[in-house]
Order: sequence, then structure tokens, then C-alpha cells
Amino acid sequence: MERFPCDFLIGAATAAHQVEGNNIHSDAWAEEHMKHTTYLEPSGAALDHYHRYEEDIRMMAAAGLNAYRFSIEWARIEPEEGLFDNDELEHYRRVIACCRDNGVEPVITLLHFTSPKWLIARGGWEADTTVAYFSRYVRYVMEHLGSELHYVCTINEANMGVEIADIAQRYAQQIQAARQGSNSLQLGFDLEKMMAEQKAAAAECREVFGTEKAETFCKPRTAHGDEIIMQAHMAARAVIRELCPHVKVGLTLSLHDIQAEPTGEENAARKWEQEFSHYLPAIAEDDFLGVQNYTRVRMGAEGALPVPQGAEMTQMNYEYYPDGLANVLRHVAADFHGELLVTENGIATADDSRRQAFIETALAGVQACRAEGVPVNGYFYWSLLDNFEWQRGFSMTFGLVAVDRVTQTRKPKPSLALLGSYRMH
Repeated sequence: MERFPCDFLIGAATAAHQVEGNNIHSDAWAEEHMKHTTYLEPSGAALDHYHRYEEDIRMMAAAGLNAYRFSIEWARIEPEEGLFDNDELEHYRRVIACCRDNGVEPVITLLHFTSPKWLIARGGWEADTTVAYFSRYVRYVMEHLGSELHYVCTINEANMGVEIADIAQRYAQQIQAARQGSNSLQLGFDLEKMMAEQKAAAAECREVFGTEKAETFCKPRTAHGDEIIMQAHMAARAVIRELCPHVKVGLTLSLHDIQAEPTGEENAARKWEQEFSHYLPAIAEDDFLGVQNYTRVRMGAEGALPVPQGAEMTQMNYEYYPDGLANVLRHVAADFHGELLVTENGIATADDSRRQAFIETALAGVQACRAEGVPVNGYFYWSLLDNFEWQRGFSMTFGLVAVDRVTQTRKPKPSLALLGSYRMH
């Protein structure tokens, strides 16, 4: 095994809402508890990382990890518009201090999908005013915590809404085609009932959020909403540079390894433009880019192709494809010339031997990229803990550590020690 140098960041990642528990002022918490929810179950106490972070950070350090990527929850910091909670700010100061005390570099994300519920009532991530709201929150955090940080990700997977919009458009086209062919589908769907449900859901949304359409971060983004996210990032970057010029700032993007099959070159180029290239003007001045990759997409003449027959699949119904990470890093480095961090890469599986094999292949790819001169300076596995995987609830096991949610007892998997063994001491 080739080990990484001491200054290379080897770590794991989490997101506040997925691990902390009882994030009661967030939009996701509100959505989880709606009658017309898309969530399989509510997050509840999650993994109680809010109270158990010391145990979790010490566990990472003991395994040999030297970095931890986690998010600060805006809904805790600003639970009501203009009302900042200093006690919650001090909580995150203690988390950062705990990292430092254990020789673990804290890499902070300021927005990891969830927002304060009040923001959605004011138009959410399709409203121009969100740029100023986000900038104000970032200023508050950085004024108080910035001196203790070296890396800050402004926004996690800034392109997520565009990817969701792409998927939603394909589904809408399928439904429209079905409507045109017949007034009743032969697939068990009742379109009239579906439309009635949509009306009821809109009424409940109006009751919960004060608007019929809750523009949360992970809803399908319009082109204007996508631009708002970039403006929010650039405004946050300006605040960070003003207050904390020593801090390296960037954002993260969800990037597939997009592979063109014969006759699929044009579609592959269009898909890469959508996921990555059109963000280049907004991120060109960033210090680093957080690269997040889980699998590949093969593109043919008609668009995305099915997963090859017989391919190994993960719990998330992704193709098992750890080789994709190195391909994405090389592709990104051709156009983005700052530092690269792998801020997420991992696999949802009940078989930890497959997780270990995934990590070994992915890290071999990172080492090959570094040998070629690609400036990759960190790798964060997703995720530290088997966590709350949004709409899928607790059924997806990405973690290096299993958690008994009745007792909240942690049980490290062999993959945690494997990851830590890649770092020179």
C-alpha cells in the first residue's frame, strides 16, 4: 500500500441534518413531518452527533484520520430571520476545538442542503433576496469562527438542483406521453388521484411554509435559481476573503464520470456542461473545488444508457464504479486550476468488504492522479456514520461506523481503520 504524505487530508464527511438530530427549525424537518411528505421517515434524534461529536471525532483520530468535513446548520444559527443564536455558534466552536485537540483538521460546509424554514417562506432558492440572507449568515459565522478555520466550502453540491430538474423533466415527459396515449395508464397509476394529491400537497405546503411551492435547495432549479446559487456563493466568498483572507474557500459539485459511448459524444459533452463547465466563471477565483463522485453515467445517442447487465449495484441503485473518481479528477483539472479536494466519495452497502475494496480502488486512482500532477490534496469518505439519507431515511448504510439507533452505540467497521492506514504518521 502506498501511503499519502502527512499533510494530505484523509478524513470522513457528514452533514448536520443527517447526523445531529432534532434540527427543528430547518426546512427538511418541516417537510419530514408533513402529511404529504416524500420522506420515508423523520430524522428525529438522528445519530445524536450534536451531543456525541467528541466521541466521534476521537474515534476518527484513533483510526488515523486527520481531517473531518462537517456542516454548520444555518437553521440553528439563525432560527428566525435576523435572530442569531450565540449558544449554537458556541456549539460549533466547541466542535472545531475538539477537532484541533485531536489533531483533526476541520473542513467546514456552510450550507449542506438544509436551510431555515423562514427562508423558504421568503422564496427560498428561487428568490433574489436569498443572496443577501446567505451573505449575512456567512458574515456572522466567519466573524466569530473564521480565525479557527483553514478550509470553508460555501455550498454543498451547488449543482444538485440542476441535476434534479433534469431528472424531473424526463419524468414529466414520460407522464405527458402517457396522458396523450390514454386517460388511464396500464401501470397502476390513477392520474386524477395524482392531480388531487398534488393540490392537497400544495395546500399543506401553503399552511406549513406560507407558499404553495417550497423552493428548498434540493428542489428542481430553474436557470434563474441556478444563477442565484452562484451569486450566493460569490457573495459568501467575498465575505470570507474580506474577513479571513487566510481561509481557503470553494464549493462542492456532484460530478458523474460521464463516459461517451459511440454516437454519444454530443450528449456526454452536454451533460458535462450542465454538471460542471457552466459553473467555471463563478468558481474560477476559488481556492479549491470539492469534487464529489459516486458512480459513472454512460451516454449514447438517445441520452443516458442503462447500467450494463450484470453490473454490481449499491443500495442506492448506483453502479459500483470506484474507478470513476480518478476520471473525474482528471477531467476537472483540465479546466479548473485551483486545488482539488475529494469532499465526498463512497458506497452504500451492507458488505464492508466491498466498501474496503471501493476505498482501495478510489485511493489508488487519487494517487495516480497526484503522480500525474493533478493537485489533489485531500480525500473525505462519505460518510463517517450510517446516517439519515434524506428521503430514503436510515435504510442506506454509507458509513465507516455502524450505529445502533436505540442505544446510539457506535461500532467502527474495518473500513474505518483501512482508511486511516493510508496516512503516514
